[in-house]
Amino acid sequence: MDSSHPKVQPDWSNHKVLHRNTLPPRAHLFNYASAVDALSYDATKAKSLTLSGSWKFLLAKNPFEAPDGFGDPSFDVSSWDDIQVPSIWQLKGYGKGPHYTNVPYPIPVDPPHVPFDDNETGCYVRKFSIPESFHDKQLRLRFEGVDSSFHVWVNGKEVGYHQGSRNPSEFDITSFITLDMENVLAVRVYQWCDGTYMEDQDQWWFNGIFRDVYLLAFPKHSRIEDIYVQTKLDTDYEDAVLQVQVDVIGSGKLELVLYDMDRTTKLAREEQSYSKASKVEFFIPVTKPLKWTAETPNLYHLTVTLEGSHSFAHRVGFRQVEVKDGLLKVNGQRIVFRGVNRHEHHPLFGRAVPLEFLKRDLHIMKAHNINAIRTSHQPNDPRLLDLADEMGFWMIDEADLECHGMEMVAYATLSAEQQTLPFDERQKLTRGNAASWLSDNPEWEEAYVDRAKHLVSRDKLHPSVIIWSMGNEAFFGRNFKAMYNWIKSYDSTRPVHYEPDYNAEIADVYSRMYPQVDYIVNFGEDESKTKPLILCEYVHSMGNGPGNIKDYIDAFYKYPKLQGGFAWEWANHGLLTKDKDTGEEYYGYGGDFGDVPNDGNFVMDGLLFSDHTPTPGLVEYKKAIEPVQFLSNTTKTATIINRYDFITLNHLECKYKVLIDGEVTAQIGYITIPPGTGPGQTAEMDIPQLVEKFKEVIIQLSFCLKEKTPSLDKGFEVAFAEFSVSQSLGAIVRPPVVKSSTLRVSETGSTLTIISSSMSWRFSTIYGHLLSLQKAGADFLAAPLHLDFYRAPTDNDAPQDGWDWRNRYLHLAKPTTRKISWHYSSSSKTILVVEVEQRIAPPVLSWAIRVQITYSFNTDGSVQINVKGQPEGHNLPRTLPRVGFIAELPSTWSQLDWYGRGPGESYRDKKLSQRFGHYTVSDIDDLWTDYEYPQESANRTDTRWVKLNHNSGTEILAQFIDADGKRRPFDFMASHYMTADIEAAKHPYQLRHKKLNNIVLRLDTQHHGLGTGSCGPKTLEKYALKTEPFEFTVMLS
Repeated sequence: MDSSHPKVQPDWSNHKVLHRNTLPPRAHLFNYASAVDALSYDATKAKSLTLSGSWKFLLAKNPFEAPDGFGDPSFDVSSWDDIQVPSIWQLKGYGKGPHYTNVPYPIPVDPPHVPFDDNETGCYVRKFSIPESFHDKQLRLRFEGVDSSFHVWVNGKEVGYHQGSRNPSEFDITSFITLDMENVLAVRVYQWCDGTYMEDQDQWWFNGIFRDVYLLAFPKHSRIEDIYVQTKLDTDYEDAVLQVQVDVIGSGKLELVLYDMDRTTKLAREEQSYSKASKVEFFIPVTKPLKWTAETPNLYHLTVTLEGSHSFAHRVGFRQVEVKDGLLKVNGQRIVFRGVNRHEHHPLFGRAVPLEFLKRDLHIMKAHNINAIRTSHQPNDPRLLDLADEMGFWMIDEADLECHGMEMVAYATLSAEQQTLPFDERQKLTRGNAASWLSDNPEWEEAYVDRAKHLVSRDKLHPSVIIWSMGNEAFFGRNFKAMYNWIKSYDSTRPVHYEPDYNAEIADVYSRMYPQVDYIVNFGEDESKTKPLILCEYVHSMGNGPGNIKDYIDAFYKYPKLQGGFAWEWANHGLLTKDKDTGEEYYGYGGDFGDVPNDGNFVMDGLLFSDHTPTPGLVEYKKAIEPVQFLSNTTKTATIINRYDFITLNHLECKYKVLIDGEVTAQIGYITIPPGTGPGQTAEMDIPQLVEKFKEVIIQLSFCLKEKTPSLDKGFEVAFAEFSVSQSLGAIVRPPVVKSSTLRVSETGSTLTIISSSMSWRFSTIYGHLLSLQKAGADFLAAPLHLDFYRAPTDNDAPQDGWDWRNRYLHLAKPTTRKISWHYSSSSKTILVVEVEQRIAPPVLSWAIRVQITYSFNTDGSVQINVKGQPEGHNLPRTLPRVGFIAELPSTWSQLDWYGRGPGESYRDKKLSQRFGHYTVSDIDDLWTDYEYPQESANRTDTRWVKLNHNSGTEILAQFIDADGKRRPFDFMASHYMTADIEAAKHPYQLRHKKLNNIVLRLDTQHHGLGTGSCGPKTLEKYALKTEPFEFTVMLS
């Protein structure tokens, strides 16, 4: 007997079968019984029935072990589990659990084939009845998103098949339905399908029916199938023609009505009757409509109704997008993207993101000056675009297409000689070879074009969508040319983006990921470039960072061809889980769920923490992209510039306040912004006249909304500026001089004891460091004060500068004392000088930093510590993380205040969002940023002084002094964590197990910047702390 298994190639392992029995893709619109209902945009009034909710569920190991005939009404599923739809089955406790990879495929690479035996298969069943009002209708079953592919049955009969996880699908099930009885809907969802090779995005591999499911009722014989609306502006971008194409079946009378923004006044009305036509077109002139932009999201309302009882409504934004004069323009004006990449993610529900959570995200974006979103790397929930239309966001809408893992396959085929080539040459080889698998393979053309069709067809009506993106990191080849040609044949009104089209051979804009600032500056100056540049990904926001954002923003506004970028990325993708032994909660990343292979914490690279609260990086991004920016000041005026693209500054008011040595004075009020200051224009504003010779005077300006907006409250601050109007950083604060006082000095063994009238110190003559400092009976040190150069590596350190530090054993470098001497500086015995020679060096290597440390103990109770450092030897690290002192303090010194930048953390290339002022914390933990992968945190830069306060009221003040005896800015950090413990921990709860009662205090003369080296440029040279000679002086009093 001859036989085989499977008897035919399964749909889910056959790239030539993309869909079975699906209806053509169409615009995402609900069908209503009247224009009045349609104008409500309320889906509960539509001719639809939601099938989301509780379903019966069974998970099989593979499709062949899934139960046969489970969709038959007689099949007993009563023992199956209940599962909510939408949801992700891995997050409901089923299967192997979540799996994260950035690049590699988690299955053997053999396209189009996927595993037959290890392909989890979710079996879903639910029952539903047909409302009486639907009985004479065409009935459609619509799935908004199912990962990765599925077959569907109604009443035991197979309806069809669909793949394309984040694309909707619609089936005509009219002939499968029993009108007067309960119907059984069954869906079999496959973990892997041939489409998986095109869905290798940097995110969790999830499965299930993760978006809503609907039963839709359309007229049976004559109906509207689709609507396509375009707004064509005249050459002056004033008047418009509203062009509407209606795809129809049957015959009847179409009525089209354009309403004003309040939906109360009819601005235009037209009718057309049709018979046996497939398309009906309307051309309606509109005089000077208010234009739609991300800053002015003016929306009119259009209804299209057939025979008074079959109606659709659509929000119309009059706007025109084009690449003209080498620039991307909307309504004739150049725009700049201040954007983010947004994956769909929720810490509990994965890609099944609740609507309210989505709305909250968009409000956070508005509050942080974000004006653009790239839907990385697939079409998002369609409700996002409705909200973007209403709230005002520029959207780059991206197809569900990425096959990045093929690059790993291609790299593995390089010869040993090829693997030694420079990165750029090696990348050309690997990407060319990688493209041959899918992107440049004609066998896959239909599958590629299908992704474009679904993207454009669903989202074409949205004015917020101004660019189509053909996908991400799928290399470049013939199939992208086919996608481009189809898009342009269907929609010529929008530019097309695709980053791997490196030379913009077909793409309408150049696009880059993570370039150096110098690269984009060179592009901006290159007159041969006739298309603009967009950074589709930049300022990689992983962990503590990103650094140097403002350098990019300044380039965007200096060079017109540089039209902004999209920060990577919006939010961390952590999944809330628990330690199996302790039950402690934490946000898991790759590898935390037994997933192999994985890319670890690379999924934690957002401007929001996993719970979608802002990180310090988002606060810094808001500052960098603020729409009002300070340029310069004189003693009488401040000059600002309007960075909006379309609107004036008339909606803002400017408040000011004056700080003297960090303290807010009574000088507060309002400054007039010159009316009508338009986009790109500068304005001078009068500022208060102030004279303070020996104190630091700072004026702070706050630009706030005059009136409430749909997203933000009246008085909300959209931008701020601060600038000094004095030459001084303020005078050094010195203890009062004690007359006729001398120091008492004694030597016991290897310890020097030094006593003044208000302070006592103990100093080790073996180790060369300060053992104790006591003031008013309170011990300041719980462990000695000593020099230190290391920090717990940040995510941005680790692959670049951090690798160099580890390779040079910097984390193991320790001081060794070579010589100590001490003497009084004068016969009056008011100052004792202790001189220490040390060599700070690691094991294994021969490099060192030789230091001379001079301690000057004064009768006034202060100790001044001068440090001179000289790097020497072979294999020195190129940079140092920091240069300064570190010590442990008893927990009784828990209150801290400082004058400098705050209240949040700051670093030399991530500090502009933190304002100067006098700040106080009563709990050291309030200074700590709890990154979801523990790392360097909580630094404060540009500090003028920091004061530690004992429970008894005693204070210790730290200041840095320059060579002229003047105040010098410095960095400090205070926490309850040792550097080694921070570096060793993989999750915050593990770090908390190592939390000290003592306080770890750092006082640094300089600190290395952050950069974006986790995926992009390392710390820029101008923010780098080079391994070079240094000198500094710190005073404790």
